[in-house]
Amino acid sequence: MTGICRVHAREVLDSRGQPTVQVEVANSDGTSGSAIVPAGASTGKAEACELRDGDPRRYDGRGTLKAVANVNEVLAPAVMGLDATAQKDIDDLLCHLDGTPQKKNLGANAILGVSLAVAHAAAAACRLPLYRHLNQLWRGTAGGVPASISTDCRMPLPMTNMISGGLHAGGNLDFQDFLIMPAGAPSYREGLEWIVRVYRRLGALLAEAGYEGWLVGDEGGFGPRLPGNSVAAEFVIRAVEAASLRPGADVTLAVDVASSHFFDGTHYRLKATGDERLTSGQMIDKLAELVESFPVASIEDGLAEEDWRGWQEMTRRLGSKTQLVGDDLFATNPGRIRRGIELGVGNAVLIKVNQIGTLSEALQAMAVARSAGYRCVVSARSGETEDATIADLAVATAADQIKIGSIQRSERLAKYNRLLAIEEELAA
Repeated sequence: MTGICRVHAREVLDSRGQPTVQVEVANSDGTSGSAIVPAGASTGKAEACELRDGDPRRYDGRGTLKAVANVNEVLAPAVMGLDATAQKDIDDLLCHLDGTPQKKNLGANAILGVSLAVAHAAAAACRLPLYRHLNQLWRGTAGGVPASISTDCRMPLPMTNMISGGLHAGGNLDFQDFLIMPAGAPSYREGLEWIVRVYRRLGALLAEAGYEGWLVGDEGGFGPRLPGNSVAAEFVIRAVEAASLRPGADVTLAVDVASSHFFDGTHYRLKATGDERLTSGQMIDKLAELVESFPVASIEDGLAEEDWRGWQEMTRRLGSKTQLVGDDLFATNPGRIRRGIELGVGNAVLIKVNQIGTLSEALQAMAVARSAGYRCVVSARSGETEDATIADLAVATAADQIKIGSIQRSERLAKYNRLLAIEEELAA
């Protein structure tokens, strides 16, 4: 057995210049691994809790020195000497030390940093690429997944941000993201080239029309102040055609509505292009119009995270026509996913490891979803880092799609480039 001999955390910065936690784990055989924890701007109420310092003298209260201290003073001594390959046991111990469902005591950013760094250290000790090690963990977790669903490594389909709105771009649009998927591409590499081509055509079209074809949001998507959500979809379709690709065949659309953030408990308030007050049924009507007018293959968080009855109706009306992804709804939480399955809501789950706080719990969430026939979309956060773990995770678990952000900004490209390397290794 190779035991953990050193754990060290430090405060570093994410893509928005906000503090986050980096953790390094070293093994007694000289191998090591490290990970950096991402952070979200569009966060659901059921997510695991980040621990922030609250000291206005440092980073406007957003510092993470308390989380760093919890790693170095509480979590590190507890895992010292343990075998890094015992991921589930270590993650269970981390959760036990915190003692709360949402990791409010020690902080999900502290716990996840250790969890992911342990996985990297274990892969190094086993002399395996991270995705191969994660695939072994996935096979051990996916015991209840139907045999018809492969547990082999597989390249995911990219779901890439083109136009940003909502909390990702200052509220220029109510809907948060308009994305594309190169569904007809013969390989990941060629699909990535299609994405870049469409993105460049989109920037030119926006500029020609007098909109901001160069300013980008948190995740690298363009952030123009357009007169409506349907106009954003129209521009993306025009960009696909300008790239000599076929909308609906070569390239499909995806929409992240992030509707929890404009739901007041009774109505959906669309303010960016007027002041609409919509019931759940009227909001579904608006989404149905998008699906009928454009090749929309995926809708994320079309309704709010606690609008379970609305989600049931939306699933009845749109579930056979398009992928309905729960993000805030499910929060990568196995319990919430089980509830959704029982109620028959959605047909896909967004997987964000920092929503739940450990790697093992994220794998369990994927296993619960897969067992019910739900698709899985591994996702980055708006506050990202150069850490590319989710690229390996998506391949290891044969995720249907990966949602990284756009093809601007190095924290996004680190994942896209990692996937290029993995694709070469799988082909070899």
